Amino acid sequence: MSDVHDTAESIYEQFSDHLEVSVEDVEGRLERLVTDYKVPLSEARRSVENHYLDEAGLDRDDLGRGSDTDVTVEEIDQEEQWVNVTVKVVDLWDARSDAVGQVGLVGDETGTIKFTAWAKSDLPSLEDGAVYRLENVVTDEYQGRYSIKLNRTTTITELEEDIEVGDNESEIEGALVDIQSGSGLIKRCPEEGCTRVLQNGRCSEHGEVDGEFDLRIKAVVDDGQSVQEVIFDREATEDLTDIELESAKDMAKDALDTTVVVDEMAEAILGRYYRIQGPTMGRYVLANEVEEIGVEADPEAVLIKARSM
Repeated sequence: MSDVHDTAESIYEQFSDHLEVSVEDVEGRLERLVTDYKVPLSEARRSVENHYLDEAGLDRDDLGRGSDTDVTVEEIDQEEQWVNVTVKVVDLWDARSDAVGQVGLVGDETGTIKFTAWAKSDLPSLEDGAVYRLENVVTDEYQGRYSIKLNRTTTITELEEDIEVGDNESEIEGALVDIQSGSGLIKRCPEEGCTRVLQNGRCSEHGEVDGEFDLRIKAVVDDGQSVQEVIFDREATEDLTDIELESAKDMAKDALDTTVVVDEMAEAILGRYYRIQGPTMGRYVLANEVEEIGVEADPEAVLIKARSM
């Protein structure tokens, strides 16, 4: 079972600095799950990692994977990526949780992004207006808005330079031609600091959890020349569709099916023209201001035309 052995070695490398554990110990745990209980290897790996995380009193962010990837803010368009950034502190906010040591906004020439530093990571505080090179931070995403998390492995170096922070605000006009999967009534992980959308009742970080309901729309808007993906958070979704969270939950409960919510939303907004303003986060525009501006279009015809360009 070479795959199991390779996975065991990878897990061992993650925890060897934190626990007295051997490759054989790790491999034994994996084999029991995979062979005796028929657990898929990916799930077995997560289970074993969680065991050692609990034993060591660590979170996943504490493990660190090391990064030699330098990125700009606008290039951050995936979660759970380990990267290095050079940024200026734009604003510092009051932390709403004892688990958070510092939270605020940083940016570079391409735009701004939220950062969070965990209290237990015991990192030096960032100063408002200062420029830093942050090595080994992990990316995260919530409703299309990406952020970075500073952890115990993050290296912070203050630089004697200045950065002119760019504005990543966008405005688009066009027909809303498609609603993507993952829209409508969704559930998010309730664990502190985690906002991931659940898939079949599972969080990719915390496993099976009792999720909390939320609303969002992941849409495609066509301006006649190209298409742009847009994310509407709960507030924007409620304003756009006139469907509030409690109403959506009642609809899904009555039908015993959450898809009725997105179907109702699609009927209300597909093919209509909107002017949308908001920051660009990776490949998405996050809708902060939305105004309906025109007549209905045939969304299927418009989308087919856009895809053929």
